[in-house]
Amino acid sequence: QLHLVESGGGLVQSGGSLRLSCAAPGYILESYGIGWFRQAPGKELEGVSCIRISDVTEDYADSVKGRFTLSRDNAKNTVFLQMNSLKPEDTAVYYCAAAKYCSPYNAAYEFWGHGTQVTVSS
Repeated sequence: QLHLVESGGGLVQSGGSLRLSCAAPGYILESYGIGWFRQAPGKELEGVSCIRISDVTEDYADSVKGRFTLSRDNAKNTVFLQMNSLKPEDTAVYYCAAAKYCSPYNAAYEFWGHGTQVTVSS
């Protein structure tokens, strides 16, 4: 059972940056596509982006294109979501999830973390 752990969330002012991490102690993350999803209060879970096993990234949310960047550090067995120029509408719980293939649909992912809160103040 792959156990994912997100970290790096917090409170930041509009225009600021955060870097979220997704790790899986004891497992090799490079064997999986790692997706990031977010859920804002009162809204459905939204796919943000995914990094394939080949390290090619897929962006799903138009609102984050050009601001969020996914990367993978295999030496650290960690996937990073760099979030720049944050806006209040980015406020949500962010989840990382693992699957063999990337997909914008949460049902495609077998393993999930518990999420990390990101709050952007105006």
